[in-house]
Amino acid sequence: MTQPLRERAPGAPAAGTPEARPAAPGRTGAAGVRRLRAAAATEPGRLRVVGAVLVLLVVAFGAVTALEISGRASAADDVVSRSQPLSADAAGIYRLLADADTMAASGFLAGSQEPKAVHQSYERDIREAARLLVKAAASTGASTASGREIRTLNEQLPVYTGLIERARANNRQGLPLGGAYLRYANQKMSGELLPAAERLYSAETERLESDADDARRWPFVALAAGVLALAALALIQRRDYRRTNRVFNQGLLAATAAATVVLLWLAASHTVARTDLREAMAQGQASLDVLNDARISSLKARANENLTLVARGAVLTEDGKADRYETAYTAEMKSLDAALRSAGKLADDAGGGAPVETAAAGVAQWQERHAGARAADDQGSYERALVLVIGAKESTGESFTRVDEALEKALEHEQDEFDRAARDGRGAFGGLPLGAGVLAVLGAVAVVLGVNRRVSEYR
Repeated sequence: MTQPLRERAPGAPAAGTPEARPAAPGRTGAAGVRRLRAAAATEPGRLRVVGAVLVLLVVAFGAVTALEISGRASAADDVVSRSQPLSADAAGIYRLLADADTMAASGFLAGSQEPKAVHQSYERDIREAARLLVKAAASTGASTASGREIRTLNEQLPVYTGLIERARANNRQGLPLGGAYLRYANQKMSGELLPAAERLYSAETERLESDADDARRWPFVALAAGVLALAALALIQRRDYRRTNRVFNQGLLAATAAATVVLLWLAASHTVARTDLREAMAQGQASLDVLNDARISSLKARANENLTLVARGAVLTEDGKADRYETAYTAEMKSLDAALRSAGKLADDAGGGAPVETAAAGVAQWQERHAGARAADDQGSYERALVLVIGAKESTGESFTRVDEALEKALEHEQDEFDRAARDGRGAFGGLPLGAGVLAVLGAVAVVLGVNRRVSEYR
């Protein structure tokens, strides 16, 4: 049975004719492209394309600026709140261990009745070093170089303290074996603990320098994006002027002002931050490095000076020609002199220079008194030499204390200088990421308004 014919609406194409067939998808897309090209060939269409490009450039400039400066600000914050404190803690561990070894030797020399103040100082050094090790471990990965050194220190520190307690126990009983335990403990300290602490300090200082370098790196991508955005805005406004003979487009002018503010803000803040962070590293951290070296050298020299009297010439250098501890003392004093000369050159004000001068004067006095103590010991007057080394007045111990206190004061001053400069560097980035984002959005809106106003003139 045949189907009834459907009635065709008036004006509708007949079935089967080309007009009645649906357009192919490819033809529809091609038609759309042709329409876009035709629209872009008109001045309103070109203005819309130009506006879209300008919006993209302005927004990209703001986004890149916010992203790069956020990274620089994060690195600067790490310098202030993480890297430098860890470096300072590592230096503190190094110094505390060296001081504990010095106090142990000083207490041993005093005889069976160790002075209470000396024993308390030793206990305080060990306790504080252990606390700093726990703190450093909490901020350091176990698989890193710093983590490995911390593990070594945690393993060897109880061994060292055990040897010191054995030395004390034998010394109280007047047994000569106490001196052997003390020398073995010193070997453990100088051969394992202090080198590990020094490597820990070096690793943390390298991390500090890396963070400071990251914070100081110029944001070249953001600067290039800003220059490109301003160049495009200037070019389009020049084109607008030549075509319409109108001097100002308020929207594009506002966008140009916003981009200019962001670019100048970016350049100025980063310049200030670089300057402050460079000052923190070149002055503060460099001074801290040499002052820490000086203080460690003074502590090592003091420990070796004490052990010279403990060993009584029983421990010689590898060639068998000289006393090992006296030779080590001489080497450390040379290192101390060199470090103090470097610290004096780096000191840029009286607050940093005066303590260094005091320490240098104390070192000269120390060496003079040490020569007297060695002369007395060489002449067989051990008791006289002992008084000249650990006596309450006019002894090398008094000179050492003068040097140590001066170095501590210099370190405190340089630490304050570093903190101030690093905080200023971090603060220079403040507000820029958010400000760049806000100004970029305002600039993009201004571009849209400015272009739309020109487009509306063609309607």
